[in-house]
Amino acid sequence: MSATHHEAARPEIDPTRKQFRQAMAHLGAAVNVITTNGSAGRCGITASAVCSVTDAPPTLLVCLNRSSAMHAAFVRNRRVCVNVLPGHCEEIAQHFAGLTQLSMAERFSLPLWDEGLHGVPVLRDALASLQGSIVEAKDVGSHSVMFVQPDVIRMRDDGDALIYFGRNFHRIPRVVVES
Repeated sequence: MSATHHEAARPEIDPTRKQFRQAMAHLGAAVNVITTNGSAGRCGITASAVCSVTDAPPTLLVCLNRSSAMHAAFVRNRRVCVNVLPGHCEEIAQHFAGLTQLSMAERFSLPLWDEGLHGVPVLRDALASLQGSIVEAKDVGSHSVMFVQPDVIRMRDDGDALIYFGRNFHRIPRVVVES
């Protein structure tokens, strides 16, 4: 198939969806690698559609595209770890976003991972890692909104943040405020 034919076969994006996507590019967000392991296999995906819901009980939401090849593994395994990436981990974000040639096995063979609760991979250098279970999921449009209740939470007090803004990764330095 020629490039011209391939481009012609692409459906046009509805103008409202295009405008929405452009607006969302202005919404800076922490970069996370969400991992899972279980009977459906071990995998991970880069995600910025992650946020807290409540602290009673502690719950966060993770949005995953249902067309992702890994979606089924997350749904079936129901055990996840949300790894909040530090500023120096842009390459890890790119690997798990599928922007490099590394296979999933090669991504996890990098000497960066610990085995967490239920065998779910935990990024050793994560600013925070929240290991837990998907307690509820709801399909909304093209995505599943998964509610996760963490069982184990690890945090660091140092390190810069990795943010996705304007369709690019940005390292945000931690500001130390002395009291």
